[in-house]
Amino acid sequence: MDINLDAMNRQELVTLKTRVEKALASLEARRREEARKAAEEAAREYGFSLPELLDKSKGGKGNALPKYRNPKDLNQTWTGRGRQPAWFKDAIRAGTEISDMEI
Repeated sequence: MDINLDAMNRQELVTLKTRVEKALASLEARRREEARKAAEEAAREYGFSLPELLDKSKGGKGNALPKYRNPKDLNQTWTGRGRQPAWFKDAIRAGTEISDMEI
């Protein structure tokens, strides 16, 4: 694709620059999502969720290992810290024992 930049005025160049930046951001977001999905699929093939495979040895806030797993969607986990996720509350209301959701 040939674009004659020399023939464009300042506003056209600024508009083109803005469109290119948006296109690059969109491309990066799509590629990141594709990579995340591929990583999740690879982890599932080995019987893990992606968070289980991430390095949790760095310490600090947010690095707790999951303690509970949604029996209806094995990709949803909860560390047992902070607010209970909706799927956890729903399962309890439906009669699921907490011990049945422990990992």
